[in-house]
Amino acid sequence: MTPKRIEDIIRPDIWDIKQYIPIEPPEVLGRTRGISPERIIKLDGNENPYGCSPRVGEALARHRGYHFYPDPGQQELRKALENYVGLDASYIIAGSGSDELIDLLLRAVIGPGDKVIDCPPTFGMYRFSTLVCGGRVVDVPRDDEYHILPDRVLEAVDDGTKMIFLASPNNPTGAPLPLEIVPQLLKTGILVVLDEAYYEFSGKTMAHEVPRHENLIVLRTFSKWAGLAGLRVGYGIMQEAISRHLWKIKPPYNVNVSAQVAVQETLADVPYLMANIEKVIAERERMSQALGDLGFLKPYPSEANFVFCQVLRGRGVEIRDALRERGIFVRYFDTPLTHDALRISVGRPEDTDVLLEALREIGKGLS
Repeated sequence: MTPKRIEDIIRPDIWDIKQYIPIEPPEVLGRTRGISPERIIKLDGNENPYGCSPRVGEALARHRGYHFYPDPGQQELRKALENYVGLDASYIIAGSGSDELIDLLLRAVIGPGDKVIDCPPTFGMYRFSTLVCGGRVVDVPRDDEYHILPDRVLEAVDDGTKMIFLASPNNPTGAPLPLEIVPQLLKTGILVVLDEAYYEFSGKTMAHEVPRHENLIVLRTFSKWAGLAGLRVGYGIMQEAISRHLWKIKPPYNVNVSAQVAVQETLADVPYLMANIEKVIAERERMSQALGDLGFLKPYPSEANFVFCQVLRGRGVEIRDALRERGIFVRYFDTPLTHDALRISVGRPEDTDVLLEALREIGKGLS
């Protein structure tokens, strides 16, 4: 037998997939730029600047079961979610972040050539995971203000379409999703996945509609509102007709012990976390107003924990790099639909103050 080359073993379509570019933690950012992690102002990942509930660290320190595998059925975690979600645990399945649930859904549904509707600019994992599964992405771009065009979405549905992803609110733009368009899309019979990663900041949800619609799926995460980004835990809300197939294909111990403990403590301390969310929302409005006052950024209305800005003067990449030199990290976007734009996560008031001072200084040199 002739020895095979690696080029012949790897799937041909994988060769053409561009790697998803994630953000890096403070210690990596600091090491690569010679900055102490404590000095870094990290506004690039939409993480919670106030961290998790104090109960989480205390519970993790007390826990004595790390040498056992976690519960593969996530029973206590899902039971704890019942009151928070307002639905029976049978509607809930957890994953290692909502990223894993996106992957599981696509693996269960999409075969080579099956179509998934994406509404860019939006969260890049929808496209990435579809391509990994061999699916075909059908783009339905948003309008100039980054709003969904429901008529065009409906026009894009055909016999080969199996799924549509909608972020509510949208990432990276922060635009709310008009929930009244969802019933129209559900009538098509395709799977409609509402990614509510920023639900706690917008207060708008369709989770209560899941029992009435077999093809409606709602995804959420503990990364943003609950400060558990590092523990990787999200959950999906869907009918058993779909979830039973995800239970079959998920890794048995996909949500680790620490994450399961942390979720239970988080849900026992919701008022504390909601108070922090109110701080973030108030700071979002202050930051958005101040960014617009600079004169070289155009902030868009946001219902999430970040503000998306079009660069009106200078170049976004130069502004990003100038901020990095000062230990301030924001997300830069430069695609045909997000040409020369910045996404700035909401930090603490003192973080905003340092950011604005830096931007005023940088702005003096822009042409």
